[in-house]
This record gives sequence, structure tokens and C-alpha cells, in this order.
Amino acid sequence: MSETAALPDPDEIDHEHPDVTGGWLRPAVFGAMDGLVSNFALIMGVVGGSTADDTKPIVLAGLAGLAAGSFSMAAGEYTSVASQSEFALAQVDIEREEILDNKRGETAELAAMFVEKGVDEETAREMAEQIHEDPEQAVRVHAREEFGVDVDDLASPMLAAGSSFFSFAVGAIIPLLPYLLGVESPWLAIGLSLVALFACGAIVTRLTARSWLFGGVRQLLLGGAAAGLTYLVGEAVGRSLS
Repeated sequence: MSETAALPDPDEIDHEHPDVTGGWLRPAVFGAMDGLVSNFALIMGVVGGSTADDTKPIVLAGLAGLAAGSFSMAAGEYTSVASQSEFALAQVDIEREEILDNKRGETAELAAMFVEKGVDEETAREMAEQIHEDPEQAVRVHAREEFGVDVDDLASPMLAAGSSFFSFAVGAIIPLLPYLLGVESPWLAIGLSLVALFACGAIVTRLTARSWLFGGVRQLLLGGAAAGLTYLVGEAVGRSLS
């Protein structure tokens, strides 16, 4: 007679993945990218439209772009994540009412879901019945199985907003930094921004299946193109206004 292997202690299982759906990673990554690209392009647009050697308009525009972008990103992320969480909780409340009003039907529905995943019918029915002994546990399982929501791990609007704000500011300060330090030539800001674009693209691909070189070059070309085109627009507008 073969012995059934004992289940391992959950605390002894080392099986972790990076946060791919949480509330901080996406806004932090895209906030830094947006801050770097948008402020780099903005500064290059002002540089293109400037006819004097005075860097005050460039610094003013860069600081205004940093502040406006940071607050806008934070407000947008907060509203987006809060609305998404509120919608998810509303669906969970609907599911809770259905479980309380029709326990038998919801138990059968959950068992059918387990069967679709490959569990035999008898075991699936026993699993569903055990889960439904605790209504709140049943709500959590139904929410996860039916619409992919983990009620114990909803994204935090404040965390998303804070991540967006600070990451955008970090990205936006890079092309502005040489001017804040008194450097009048735009070439240091351009070089620093291009290096940062490549580095950001390479870092992001560490979370994907792409190579770091591909990601770095892609972001370098896209960000550089955005800044170059904005420079040309600024130059054209500046020439027409002079």
C-alpha cells in the first residue's frame, strides 16, 4: 500500500513572483518613463524656440512641467485605481448577496468551475461544500474564480498616486538637472537624458522576456524622437514669433 505524501508546511514553500498586478509597479515604471520623456521633450521645445542665451525660461518650463506632470499623474492614478477598486467591491457585494440568497445554486456553480479545471465531480462538489461553510470564504473564492478579483489584495489608490507622483518627478528632474546646476549648453541635458532613456528601457525589460539591449535602444529611439520633434516644433514657433 502506497503512503500518501504529507502536504508541505505553507511557511516552508518558497515560490514567489514579482508584483505584476499590484498598485505600485505599473505607475512607478510608467511614471518615471513619462516624466523623463515629457520633460525632456518640453525642455527641448523651449530650447528650440529660445533665441537668447538666458536659461531662466528653460528652468521655469522644466519645473512647471515637473510639477504639473507629477500632480496630474498622481490625480489620474488615484482616480483610476480607486474607481477600479470600487467597481470590484461592488461586484463582490453582488456576489455576496447571491451566495446568501442561493447557497445551493452558488455551491453547484463553484463545483462546476472546479470540474472545468480538471477536478473530478465528486471531489469538486466536496470542495465547494466545504468552502461554502464559511460565507465570506465563499465570497473570496467566487470573486477570484468568476472575475479574477482578490478581495484581500486590491490595489491601493494612495500607493498608486504616491508612486506616480514621485516616479514622474524623478524622471522629469533628469533633463532639468544640468540647468539647475548652472550649465547653459543643452548638450549635457541631452546626453544625460539619452543615457537615462536607455537605462530605463533596459531596466523595464528585466521584468519581461525582452533583452535589455532591445528595451534600452527602443526607449532611447522613442524618447529621442519625441524630444527631437518637439525641438523642431519649438524652433518653428519661435521663429514665427520673433
